[in-house]
Amino acid sequence: MSEEDDLDFASGMSAFEAKHFSTAMRFLSPLAEKGNTEAMHRIAIMYQNGLGVGHDPEAAVKWMSRAAKEGHAVAQHGIGFMYMEGDGVDKDMEAAVKWFTLAAEQGLAGSQTTLAMIYEEGNGVEKDPVKAKEWFAKAGF
Repeated sequence: MSEEDDLDFASGMSAFEAKHFSTAMRFLSPLAEKGNTEAMHRIAIMYQNGLGVGHDPEAAVKWMSRAAKEGHAVAQHGIGFMYMEGDGVDKDMEAAVKWFTLAAEQGLAGSQTTLAMIYEEGNGVEKDPVKAKEWFAKAGF
């Protein structure tokens, strides 16, 4: 990233944290287009929740999945939830488990816990108490 991009990123993230979402969108959109996965993830959240922009599930899925495919663990968790809940996409537990697993393998405790519960309950997958126990242990339970 250029020095100007670094400044825009810092400004965009500050605006997001301060809940100035339209300003955040203005700074982060060009960076997302350039491939910044954190910017992609924040833009997805804004579209998903109608923050500073209109609620746009299609745009939310586009940006969340782009960041997830680039290896952004929190976006992988986010797209996993979108598939699990049918939020902007058709409900697809197989896809949800795939994304949760990728995030969990990067050490994301929320995804590890979610996977553990999915396997414990047999939610869209075959019940697997051994896998559930493994994921709960990795998550620190």
